[in-house]
This record gives sequence, C-alpha cells and structure tokens, in this order.
Amino acid sequence: MKCIMIVDENLPTGIIANTTAALGISLASAVNGLIGKKLLDKDGRTHQGITNIPIPILTLSKEEIKVRYDELLEKQDEDIHVIGFSEIAQKSLNYDDYGVKLLGVSKSEINYLGLCLYGPKKKINKLTGNLKMLR
Repeated sequence: MKCIMIVDENLPTGIIANTTAALGISLASAVNGLIGKKLLDKDGRTHQGITNIPIPILTLSKEEIKVRYDELLEKQDEDIHVIGFSEIAQKSLNYDDYGVKLLGVSKSEINYLGLCLYGPKKKINKLTGNLKMLR
C-alpha cells in the first residue's frame, strides 16, 4: 500500500503544514495499522508510535487538485481512500461549523488545499507518478 499527499503548490508554509497534518490524522483514523507500536529507547523511555509508511508530499495547482479530487470521487475506486481538505474546512471554527458551511455549497464552489490518497502502490503510482515533490 502507498500513501501520498498532494498540496496546492502556492500555499504558505503554515497552511501546507496544517493541511498535511489534518489529512494525516484523517487517514490514520480511517486505516488500521498505519501507526506503529510504542517503542523503547536504550534508557527505557517510551516513544509513541508514529506512521510506519513514507508519505511523499507532491504538488499541483489548486485548479488541478480540484479536478483530480472530482475525478477520483466520480470513479469510486473502492481500493483507494481519497481525503480532501478544503478552504471551507480550514476556515471553519469547529467541525459543526464545517458541516453547516459544507451543506451550503455545491461541489463547484469548493476549493481544495490538499488531498491524501492511500491504496495499492500500482494504482497510486499511476495516478501520481508524474507529479513533482514539494520543495
């Protein structure tokens, strides 16, 4: 299995960090086994489990992210988890506020800051193999 994140290449660093953190938490809550077990160091201190898979961060324009997200949702490939993080989510005061705001807009009005894709390596590579890394 493979995970990648795609973010708007023009976002400020803080918004990129927030977007990828939100997407990572969402993915970890949806897919069992992404977080490794607690580990001990030589001194016996416990270190909480962290992700046990690499997560490359790729970039596209905000328009291209929207097109990819819409295409992926239309395709409904059950092998691929697709999580979007929108401007609406980022600007909401809390999750209830997000839900209310989301109900008031159509898909054409939603702009995405980033996406998280998780699924079979071949499928993810086919969808993202030509994208550039965040630098």
